[in-house]
Amino acid sequence: MKRRTFITLLGGAVAWPLAVRAQQIKSVRRLGVLMPEAENDAQSQAQVRALEHGLTQLGWSPGKNLQIDYRWAAGDLHETRLAAAELVRLAPDVLLAAATPPVRALQQATNTIPIVFAGITEPVAQGLVASLAHPGGNLTGFSNMEATFGEKWLELLKEIDPRVTRAAIVFNPQTAPITADLLHNVEVAAQRFAIQPIATPVRQISEIETAAAMLAREPDGGMILLPDSFTTTNRKPIIEAVARHRLPAVYPFKFFAAEGGLLSYGVDNSELYRRAAIYVDRILKGEKPADLPVQQPTKFELVINLKTAKALGLDVPPTLLARADEVIE
Repeated sequence: MKRRTFITLLGGAVAWPLAVRAQQIKSVRRLGVLMPEAENDAQSQAQVRALEHGLTQLGWSPGKNLQIDYRWAAGDLHETRLAAAELVRLAPDVLLAAATPPVRALQQATNTIPIVFAGITEPVAQGLVASLAHPGGNLTGFSNMEATFGEKWLELLKEIDPRVTRAAIVFNPQTAPITADLLHNVEVAAQRFAIQPIATPVRQISEIETAAAMLAREPDGGMILLPDSFTTTNRKPIIEAVARHRLPAVYPFKFFAAEGGLLSYGVDNSELYRRAAIYVDRILKGEKPADLPVQQPTKFELVINLKTAKALGLDVPPTLLARADEVIE
């Protein structure tokens, strides 16, 4: 073999593995995920498992052909903005978030990287997308409820405790910007159920105890928790305060009832993350978020905690028990 030929072959042998490695590196895609809760939150970890399971079923293996960068906001608006900016600096192929503050923080940080949301109330009314059918821009995803839910929560509160004549509607105005629509729906529907709705904004954990104590000073009070990252992150002290003051309460998600809340009605958040994996997959394969319609929820879960009902001295109507998707005893 001539010396020149040998050198050429040797050079090719060295270059070939390098080219293969470069191709392998390029084939690893990147997903940035901004979680609204704390990293040690049990529900947040369940949602992570649901997301990764959904991605695995679609052929994406975290740590192999997909790198996932998680950041945890822990219900703090300042941390949310910092985490959003950090994720955008990593230049992922797709971003994913749930709850309005994380999604809005990502939207403000980038108008080019595709963003998939897994659980937003009224995304059109919030100005996150142009329409459900044609989102436009770089956002799309899955809605978790609409303003008409307020009426359903009132109905359930009255059904599980017919004595209720006043209901505190608890929310954090900083983390639940769609509150006005939900409150309006509650106020309109409340007349039909003979319930006086009381708007109860809370911004700190200490205000939850104060609100529960004030409501409990008079008989026949109840509570409805609106969905937002603040109430979700602080659900333990909320449930404890409600129990201390012996108030019947309706919550927006199953994990509230599973952790001691009286009753919940809403979507399965983990299922939203599994469904969000489908949109992440489609975007990674070349589709644009502007062309992917926002999906509305199709299934809602009614969960009743009988142990809590008994502690409150409530006899849950058999008709309500029969409609429940899950009864915790």
